[in-house]
Amino acid sequence: MMKSPHVIFIMGPTATGKTDLALYLHENIDSEIISVDSAMIYKDMNIGTAKPDKELLAKAPHRLIDIRNPLESYSAAQFRDDANLAIKEILAKNRTPVLVGGTGLYFRALEQGLADLPEANYSIRARIEADADADGWNTLHKRLKIIDPDAANRINENDSQRIQRALEVYEITGKTLTSLIFAERKEPFPYPIKKIILSPKDRSVHHDRVKHRFLEMLKSGFVDEVEALYRRSDLSLNLPSMRLVGYRQVWHYLDEECNYEEMCNYVLIATRQLAKRQITWCRSEGNAEWYDPYQNGAFSEILKNLHN
Repeated sequence: MMKSPHVIFIMGPTATGKTDLALYLHENIDSEIISVDSAMIYKDMNIGTAKPDKELLAKAPHRLIDIRNPLESYSAAQFRDDANLAIKEILAKNRTPVLVGGTGLYFRALEQGLADLPEANYSIRARIEADADADGWNTLHKRLKIIDPDAANRINENDSQRIQRALEVYEITGKTLTSLIFAERKEPFPYPIKKIILSPKDRSVHHDRVKHRFLEMLKSGFVDEVEALYRRSDLSLNLPSMRLVGYRQVWHYLDEECNYEEMCNYVLIATRQLAKRQITWCRSEGNAEWYDPYQNGAFSEILKNLHN
């Protein structure tokens, strides 16, 4: 038996079977699952986020899924508060919290805490927007990569809102967003962590898995799901929910900015780029055990090692 209380983290890039592992552990350990995914928080966004279906959720409920309307935002600090509360509730039942997902910033915020960040400075924001109008957000993303390479790796070059915020914070404080986020640990994480990272050794196999999963999403009605969101008058590409990988590219397709084949290719490229950023993030994680999810017997080996 594992020593208690403790918390299990299941991390890794997209399309590596993290949810499958969480369900496997749930069947073999008295546990409850907490989602660590900045996409699965949104209601009405099920197919493109690879959210577990209703049947699976009935067998193994996930906390922190479907907690926000796509119109709303959700910060790492909010996640930390919600996750800490969920962990306490699960441990009070003498069960093991299993946290699973691909949002590295959420895991880091929970484990290391978050520092206070400066309030918005609208004159600086206006200047950054003027630079973007003149040179393009790609150029500003390159500027951010020089100033704060860790933030640039986390932030997609099309994510203008987050690029702007990272540059704004640097201009206000003279310090990088990354250094401020993790500058101080408000409260040390009070429980021992068993950290598991699923990362395929063969990149081509992973790319095939990514493609297969996306094709299955299309068969399941992913474009229709995005179209329902697209037709809402209150949603736009300025929102974090609509800038998620897959949703953004289908939105452009619905706007007739690309054809269907191009859209599919853009989604696959963006997903591979996301996976690369996630792997880079995972490499900075300490005290983690790495497993190839496509290796035979990987899950049973993980379970065995958890009991040791």
